[in-house]
Amino acid sequence: MTTDTARNIRVLIAKPGLDGHDRGAKVVARALRDAGMEVIYTGIRQTPQMIAEAALQEDVDVIGLSILSGAHLELFPRVVEELRARGVDDVLLFCGGIIPQDDIPRVEAIGFKGVFGPGTNTNDIIEFVRNNAPQRV
Repeated sequence: MTTDTARNIRVLIAKPGLDGHDRGAKVVARALRDAGMEVIYTGIRQTPQMIAEAALQEDVDVIGLSILSGAHLELFPRVVEELRARGVDDVLLFCGGIIPQDDIPRVEAIGFKGVFGPGTNTNDIIEFVRNNAPQRV
């Protein structure tokens, strides 16, 4: 398996809202880390402001949000607004969890380039991040 140490991809994994189930987020975080990426996991019950501030402070290339609560159409736009307010507009956004098929176009319109449901192979997420993370200068 190749690693990303040359590119040094930095990924923030966060759980917005009141959803306290974080097993999937931890699995994805570990898989990305094992693939050679730098991963920051913020933990559960993060506000959009907390996520945006962590992304700014950690200078991440990629943000992955995990949500199971059904509040994605409420929380995801707020995260994007908070990122923009801080000038963080050059990151790759992806999400995972319980996102109904009918909501995927709306989530993509918000700016999420990848939407991964339960049972997604972590190798698919790793390849997605590798192929879509913005190039660092």
